[in-house]
Amino acid sequence: MTAHVDHSHGDHHHGHAPPVDFSRAFAIGVALNAGFVAVEAVYGFLANSLALLADAGHNLGDVLGLLLAWGAAILVKRRPTARHTYGLKRSSILASLVNAILLLLAVGMIVWEAVHRLVRPEPFAETTVVWVAALGIAINVATALMFRRGVKGDINVRAAFLHMASDAAVSLAVVVAALIVMATGWLWLDPAVGIAIALAITYGTWSLLTASISLALDAVPANIDRHAIEAYLADLPGVSEVHDLHIWAMSTTEVALTAHLVRPGAALDDELLARVCRDLHEKFGVGHCTVQIEAGDPEHACRLAPADVV
Repeated sequence: MTAHVDHSHGDHHHGHAPPVDFSRAFAIGVALNAGFVAVEAVYGFLANSLALLADAGHNLGDVLGLLLAWGAAILVKRRPTARHTYGLKRSSILASLVNAILLLLAVGMIVWEAVHRLVRPEPFAETTVVWVAALGIAINVATALMFRRGVKGDINVRAAFLHMASDAAVSLAVVVAALIVMATGWLWLDPAVGIAIALAITYGTWSLLTASISLALDAVPANIDRHAIEAYLADLPGVSEVHDLHIWAMSTTEVALTAHLVRPGAALDDELLARVCRDLHEKFGVGHCTVQIEAGDPEHACRLAPADVV
């Protein structure tokens, strides 16, 4: 029996470039959006606009999300220890999960207040709302562009990009609603837009929540083709069986794999093992591989061979 571990790290995709460092983007994004949240909250209160206050709450959730993602991006670089043998890579998955939960909590508060405002519509300063929301569009578009390069490689970066892009769209909706109220006097439109914002947040957050839960529960990452990997391993020279195959996310950018390969009569073959781990990295985006070779002796059968045994 032999085993081989490959410690190379790649993202979920099939590229060879090292992960992009988004620390500067996170720092700028947090600073810009935290400042804007303060401005938006103050003017939303002064203008008596629920749509503006709802957007401020949404943006505050995004600032917290950016901070969580930024912190996780730092923690995943920590070296392994005797206690944390994989380092702190999984912190990025926990960050995305907490981010989704925070956003959904914000939705509940927005809807609660919006329902009250629908029953009793209140006047608000439309011109102030227009100018503040327009500033939000500019800030959110600028922040989203800083994360555009990482949308395919990291769920946390993708979440940051989607949140900033959706924030820009939400701010645009606030501007349009305020202009319509100025023209028509329909005060109910302000809380109605608040509810629409809440629904938009829920829709955008749901996929992040489900993806985060899946990764936290060690599901095979959505962009990893398990069947293709199993077929590749089964086609290796001398391999008669593949079992105990497990694929999971170590972090939001790194994938790990373990597998048992049955090769009757085969001798130790470090070259084959090295090629397997290299191919799994380059062709399938799996960066951390552990492969165990077995001779298939029926008198010493592997207890992990049945598919329903873990």
